[in-house]
Amino acid sequence: MTPKMIWKGALLAMLAMPALAATELGAGPIGAPEKEELRLGFIKLTDMAPLAVAYEQGYFEDEGLYVTLEAQANWKVLLDRVIDGELDGAQMLAGQPLGAHVGIGTRAELVTAFSMDLNGNGITVANAVWQAMLPHLPKQADGQVARPVSASSLKPVLAQYRQGGKPFNFAMVFPVSTHNYELRYWLAAGGIHPGYYAPLKGDDSGQREGEVMLSVTPPPQMPATLEAGTIMGYSVGEPWNQQAIAKGIGVPVITDYEIWRNNPEKVFGVSRGWAERHPNTHARLVKALIRAAHWLDANDNGNRLAAARLLARPDYVGADEQVIAASMTGTFEYNKGDVRRVPDFNVFFRHHATYPYYSDAIWFLTQMRRWGQIPEAKPDAWFEQVAKAVYQPGVYRQAAQALIEEGRLKAGDFPDFANESGFRGPQQGFIDGVAYDGRHPNDYLNRLAIGLKGDEQVQ
Repeated sequence: MTPKMIWKGALLAMLAMPALAATELGAGPIGAPEKEELRLGFIKLTDMAPLAVAYEQGYFEDEGLYVTLEAQANWKVLLDRVIDGELDGAQMLAGQPLGAHVGIGTRAELVTAFSMDLNGNGITVANAVWQAMLPHLPKQADGQVARPVSASSLKPVLAQYRQGGKPFNFAMVFPVSTHNYELRYWLAAGGIHPGYYAPLKGDDSGQREGEVMLSVTPPPQMPATLEAGTIMGYSVGEPWNQQAIAKGIGVPVITDYEIWRNNPEKVFGVSRGWAERHPNTHARLVKALIRAAHWLDANDNGNRLAAARLLARPDYVGADEQVIAASMTGTFEYNKGDVRRVPDFNVFFRHHATYPYYSDAIWFLTQMRRWGQIPEAKPDAWFEQVAKAVYQPGVYRQAAQALIEEGRLKAGDFPDFANESGFRGPQQGFIDGVAYDGRHPNDYLNRLAIGLKGDEQVQ
């Protein structure tokens, strides 16, 4: 056998190995908290709401926890402070614990037992870009733009930029963010290549073969960056899409609800070491956050105006109350006067939004593989092993059971834990019409027109 054959066999064996399984956390009754005084981090976005509500409604104190909430400058700072132990836990991008586990950027062991929300993001473009897109967009009978807007309408605009020798820059919040993957999904569904990452070649720009340039900007800075002309558009959570309308500097073209209906968004993350040292504290945090999420969706979103008023405070999101409410109370304003009903644009509890499904985790891993952040092929078993190492439904079930026993919530508010596998059924609602089944990630990747699949690698 030649050295080349030996090397190839070793590589294939390595790729076929599942990720090292980690112990699932959460079992039995919840005891007294091991740590009572906690520092939790967040980014100034609408979907930090469960943290603010749990604090203001006294849910943390009900669990014997005395919490300080601290706004963070950006997602990298937040991640590093959780890893270093400066923060006990934080609102995180769903991709952050997964990306850290597989070594994208920073390698660390983080876990999540609580999904903070579904939906809540949008893609906004500058006014000039929107005006250039308009002639290529189908209209409704009333003259308004038909929704959802396909990225194919951006193609002639990109051609104009190329002819003028100008780059077309989009901003997103972090390389492993939902915003990055949703923006890429929308572009690819419209026939526009968003570019590959090539870590094996030392290229983490994400721009190889790309027809646009994608770069990182912290969420609160996006409107100002758009206004300055540094970027032509951005993908971000609320209220920063609605802020573009309020400032008259941009137009939201599509929501993530239209890209993937009821997609997972943020999670509450802690380090695995912290979770193992503080199992009761962890479960009690999840209990408080579940109650907060339930409050946010209760009475057919009847508490949302109060939530918008709360989040408008400078110590939380610090945006205008009306701007926050514009996307939080069942509507979404796409353009001045073009206000449409989107009752599930922000979901905090219904549709089992808070449950940490393995299939949600696997979708993020498929997108990491699709765009080259995971540079080599992985078997289906690997995706599941990583999901089970990071997502901790055992802790969630422990917290939920305690809430049921206390009479705070009902068994019917939660998934049927006795028959629940951690996998949602095959999901529809994607803008490209491709269904997703978390049990078959490679089959899903094979059906996506643009992106890596099989043994393909970025050249």
